[in-house]
Amino acid sequence: MNFSYSEEQQSLRQLAAQIFNDRVTDDFRREFGRSGAPYDAGLWKTLAGAGLLGTAIGEEHGGSGLGLTEVCLALEEQGRTLAAVPLLATLVLGALPVQKFGTAAQRAALLPRVASGESLLTAALEETGGGDPLLPAVRATASGEGWRLRGVKDCVPYGAQAHRILITARTGRRAVGVFILDPKARGVRVQPQATSSGEPQARIRLSNVEVSAADLLGGAEGGAEVVRWLVERGRVALAAQQLGLAAEALRRTAAYTAERVQFGRPTGSFQGVQHRLADGYIDIEALRSVYLRALWALENDIPAAAEVAAAKWWAARCGHRVTHTAQHLHGGMGADVDYPIHAFFLRARQIELALGGATPMLAAIGQQLASGTVPPMT
Repeated sequence: MNFSYSEEQQSLRQLAAQIFNDRVTDDFRREFGRSGAPYDAGLWKTLAGAGLLGTAIGEEHGGSGLGLTEVCLALEEQGRTLAAVPLLATLVLGALPVQKFGTAAQRAALLPRVASGESLLTAALEETGGGDPLLPAVRATASGEGWRLRGVKDCVPYGAQAHRILITARTGRRAVGVFILDPKARGVRVQPQATSSGEPQARIRLSNVEVSAADLLGGAEGGAEVVRWLVERGRVALAAQQLGLAAEALRRTAAYTAERVQFGRPTGSFQGVQHRLADGYIDIEALRSVYLRALWALENDIPAAAEVAAAKWWAARCGHRVTHTAQHLHGGMGADVDYPIHAFFLRARQIELALGGATPMLAAIGQQLASGTVPPMT
């Protein structure tokens, strides 16, 4: 395994960091949160101009032809600033699966507009109660040469802003399909849903929505493969965001405790505070290790169900513990909703539960080990 980044990858990370840091200051984030805008359109335009939205899109469609690793580098830097842009939804949940499984017509219709920043994509993967993405509640019924979709999808990131949504639906007793849905199609009702972190989500109601066979991603028989592929990359991408978020939350906390004086000395000089910070650092490095292992496996087309579940488990655990430590060591300031550290806590909690929280990930790891498909991880 080689976890070192190439010169090109390091340059991409530096570019993403510069763009996010120049734009998203604490004051800007606070004012933007009060604006009511669903995402930062100005920053999105800047990312498109810098070529970052085309990172994993083929050169023939206006992209750079890179991969998930490069997208995750940008997501890690986004996590450090909590920038309000649909980077994960559009690139990981939308563009990557279209690039991988889409027909030539699907790629030509969608990917150039993503690379230019004109279109947002997303995917509806969450099931009510945290159910298995491979067992969607939405039903797809064959109708002529196409399909009819009916059901409800909740917690769709940027669902009210996306120009196309990847919808998973049951096409048979144990069969699943992934459909490219136009949210303005007849029978589609999009209802915005508020979240504690401020990220816009939506409920998508489908009432006998007609879609054509050309809207099926991965073909009639390949839906399950598309869903597994997509969920695994979505979980690793969330781990990348959480890694950047947790590292920045800990950095801010260490700086705060170095300056905050109580009982005549900086609070960071107390052993109990130092232990909490050290535990946070250990959690972050553990997340980094398992995340990189999972990312490496995916990029090399190695089966990685257990590794991905471990990365998402550590993303949940690390984000929860580090941001709790950050709030605790900030004292009363940590509970101030206008103080930056509170925003880190809220976003970390959303990442923790997205696409499966800690408990489902442990169950997934246990199933993999019990089945004998993977050796015990060391």
